Amino acid sequence: MNAFELALKALKQNNVNNKIKLVDQLHSLKEQTKLNYQAEYPIRSVKAPGRPKKPNLVRFQNIPKRDKSDLGFIKTIHAICHIEFNAINLALDALYRFRDMPDTFYQDWIQVAFEESQHFQLLNNYLAELGYHYGDFDAHNGLWKMTHETDYDVLARMALVPRVLEARGLDATPKIQARFKKSKFVKMVDILQVIFNDEIGHVKIGNTWFHKLCQQRNLDPIQTFDQLVQKHIGESLRGPFNIEARKLADFSDQELDYLQAK
Repeated sequence: MNAFELALKALKQNNVNNKIKLVDQLHSLKEQTKLNYQAEYPIRSVKAPGRPKKPNLVRFQNIPKRDKSDLGFIKTIHAICHIEFNAINLALDALYRFRDMPDTFYQDWIQVAFEESQHFQLLNNYLAELGYHYGDFDAHNGLWKMTHETDYDVLARMALVPRVLEARGLDATPKIQARFKKSKFVKMVDILQVIFNDEIGHVKIGNTWFHKLCQQRNLDPIQTFDQLVQKHIGESLRGPFNIEARKLADFSDQELDYLQAK
């Protein structure tokens, strides 16, 4: 089975359940070593991944702040669910888009896509217990932007999606857990811990490939990262940073010093 063909099919799938089934198929075929990662297959720009008609996507600035009411907490759960749905597509695009990488690169991103789909299901199932579903509230459309902007180079993608977008989740999760611990939605604390533990591994995968690519191209990792941050984000990354979690995800001491010095 051509891994790229199946990844694109999953990426473009609009139906949530069908997307998850295709990700499960990718993962199963990976485990059975039945995927071809070096086959020829055209690379196309994907302006927008497959997604259901709801949630309605709006600019981040147009989403009202969530208060401490029960509905506010439920909207927060929905927002995290939206992040995890998008994370499935981010992983699928990394798998589909970048060619001439070692087989282990593609296997890593299949694993990430599979784990993100598990996270999405945990959250969506909990929403269902509460009488809601994914799509019931507006969500922001900024999560795909960085993926589309880094189509041109696997190094840029590894630098900015796992090491910036996913790593921000490592910084934010403990505070979010603390808020849920004081609410009636305490089940979220354990769900977020599952996600947090897996996300450390996802960021670690990004770090591994970023550093391998820098080494192959004789590039300084910190200087290269800084250049890409300035090019695509336009400003220094803001803390506070979860130093312990970032160390577990293989950020070096020099990289952590760079982040904290900004």
